Amino acid sequence: MIPPSLKPGDTIALISTARKITPEECLPAIDFFKQAGFNVKLGKTIGAQYHQFAGDDALRTDDLQTQLNDPKVQAIFCARGGYGTMRIIDNIDFRSFIKKPKWVAGYSDVTVLHSHLNKVYDIATLHCTMPINFSTNTNESLQSILGILNGTKQLYKSEMTEHCRSGKAEGQLCGGNLSLLYALSNSDSDIDTTDKILFIEEIDEYLYHIDRMMLQMKRSGKLENLAGLIVGQFTDIKDNEIPYGKSAYEIIAEHTAEYDYPVWFNFPSGHEKDNRAIVLGAQYKIYPENDKMVLKML
Repeated sequence: MIPPSLKPGDTIALISTARKITPEECLPAIDFFKQAGFNVKLGKTIGAQYHQFAGDDALRTDDLQTQLNDPKVQAIFCARGGYGTMRIIDNIDFRSFIKKPKWVAGYSDVTVLHSHLNKVYDIATLHCTMPINFSTNTNESLQSILGILNGTKQLYKSEMTEHCRSGKAEGQLCGGNLSLLYALSNSDSDIDTTDKILFIEEIDEYLYHIDRMMLQMKRSGKLENLAGLIVGQFTDIKDNEIPYGKSAYEIIAEHTAEYDYPVWFNFPSGHEKDNRAIVLGAQYKIYPENDKMVLKML
């Protein structure tokens, strides 16, 4: 199910299910949403602190639960990632939310919410940049958020780079941050990738970790029956003193070489300034167009 589009005057709640963030760090996002005609509500977690977290588990659980249940809130944007969403996911009661779904938005650590809502409830979510990044994001990134919130079906094109495998695919889009997908394996929130288009992105991981996570995805059957694979930005990837010998993209290409579905590398989504919004749980189509790959929401 795709949550309803927003209209002028609707309310967007900003919360943090993970790392701490100040109200001042949210100002660019507040201004952006207000200029777009929306009201903005700050949750209790904005400005809260418990060690590295935006409040303890109980506060973060309560804030997310409050916004999910509030009929006056039409969208929930997680203000930043880091770590912490997995600590509270099993304490959330979604019974009220699934009766009247609303947009839940973010990326990185928010993959926990994306995967859980997509898998357990078949409710689509918005994978996009977060308020902590608004001041440095490209205009295209921010406008892509508004496009989806306003009900416009996005279409993206980019050049086919090295390792890309051209082809056509159609299916539901799933995925998110590779480390979180790996961490969610064999849990209630673990995604089913069969006949779907899988999207992955990553930041600040070692190359051998990328290899290990891709091997786990492969051995668990998550790569075998894909309709297609979209590889987003792999940012600040690290190596050991003795080099691993392959880049992140080369590792991914190696573990998908035996399959015949299209693979799109360097898609503009992830931990970079250009972080285009996509709807996880929605139907998409991938197809080649001249020397470009196209992703179209159906």
